Amino acid sequence: MFAVYIMTNKHNTVLYTGVTNDIVRRVYEHREKISGKSFTARYNVYKLVYYEFFEDAYNAIAREKQIKAGSRAKKVKLIQDMNLDWNDLFDELIKDI
Repeated sequence: MFAVYIMTNKHNTVLYTGVTNDIVRRVYEHREKISGKSFTARYNVYKLVYYEFFEDAYNAIAREKQIKAGSRAKKVKLIQDMNLDWNDLFDELIKDI
């Protein structure tokens, strides 16, 4: 299973969109700053605020590109449609998997 996700920082000012075949592992890597010089590490992006699942990599990558090509306003709407209060969804995600 593949996932497209959006993460943010404490004040929801930075948005990071990614795609992965293991969302739990990938979010953990962002949170723990496994790659210390990465974008998410530099901007303290740790909060999972949006995700959606896909059966195949092709559709997941296409969706990631679509989201990345959109404006910040479109990303904010996408997040708020799923997660109005911008809560960290990581614990919820772990329970659902």
